[in-house]
Amino acid sequence: MDKVYSPGLDGIIAAETKISLLDTVDCQIVIRGYDLIELSQNNSYLDLVHLLYHNELPTAQQKTTMENAFKQYYEVPNEIFEIFKLLPKTTHPMDGLRTGISSLAGYDENIENRSPEENLARAYRLLGNMPNIVANSYRVINGQEIVEPDTSLSYSANFYYMITGKKPTKLEEQIFDESLVMYIEHEMPNSTFAARVIASTQADLYGALTGAVASLKGSLHGGANEAVMYMLLEAKTVEGFKVLLQEKLANKEKIMGFGHRVYMKKMDPRALIMKQALRKLCDEKGDDLLYRMCEAGEIIMEQEKGLYPNLDYYAAPVYYMLGLPIELYTPIFFSSRTAGLCAHVIEQHENNRLFRPRVNYTGERYKS
Repeated sequence: MDKVYSPGLDGIIAAETKISLLDTVDCQIVIRGYDLIELSQNNSYLDLVHLLYHNELPTAQQKTTMENAFKQYYEVPNEIFEIFKLLPKTTHPMDGLRTGISSLAGYDENIENRSPEENLARAYRLLGNMPNIVANSYRVINGQEIVEPDTSLSYSANFYYMITGKKPTKLEEQIFDESLVMYIEHEMPNSTFAARVIASTQADLYGALTGAVASLKGSLHGGANEAVMYMLLEAKTVEGFKVLLQEKLANKEKIMGFGHRVYMKKMDPRALIMKQALRKLCDEKGDDLLYRMCEAGEIIMEQEKGLYPNLDYYAAPVYYMLGLPIELYTPIFFSSRTAGLCAHVIEQHENNRLFRPRVNYTGERYKS
């Protein structure tokens, strides 16, 4: 049979999964059979975490039980903070996050156990640990005081508090949680594929997630939300943003926040949710500049390139309005996606086949 070569594995089916699907016909993100956008209207991040791991939306009691389980793991070993202190001040927050996740493996006494039950317990521990790792790796590396977790707050409110040092308003908590919902799972992007490839060797969950962090740090995968925010800050005004985009288009520069390998002819449905969230934040704070800038950019890119916003385009100004450090936008993305990544690793370990693709050799062959 002839080999089929598809650069970047574009269009190649690499795995079977019951976790999620990007339905490009109806432009839906399907999570365990449910439409993500519909779920987001009445469900929180923890509702979707429960759906990912238990294949059903939780009752109020189940949700409380799960959140209490996460709270048991809000604290991380003090030695992790000592490791952060040894890192150079120039360490990228994603590298701090990667180091923290990798270090956690040494504290797992059952690290060689790959059973679904043990992997699920690991997923719970990691989701409990993640806000602390994200917030305090950044704080320690930047010489700031560590913020202790507050178990009286909801999962998302505590995450926000640990990053900013202040408790969120009701709207801030709601929108931050909504952003976590938008980032939670997205079928088979590069970082998820990387995690499954690593897991297919029977590597542990920490190793798979460490590789996923490295993948997400790449500028063609994660980091777009940060790049969008720096563009907006550089432009300063609506007119300035229009000029900046036109200059980048004239120079044939890649403009972050637009286009998607899957959503090519429509707006990423998650972006619309974040656009609505941005409108709410602007109304509450009495400043709609970022909203007007983003709308102007959206119109230009559709007219000039036929490109539509992806999630990162509107998530960036939402995070800025929430007062979150720009350097933490991608680590927050990864923290949310940890739920989906763990689900994929669990599924990979349950029905494993080692990934071992072949190549089309284009080099020379010599006779000795």
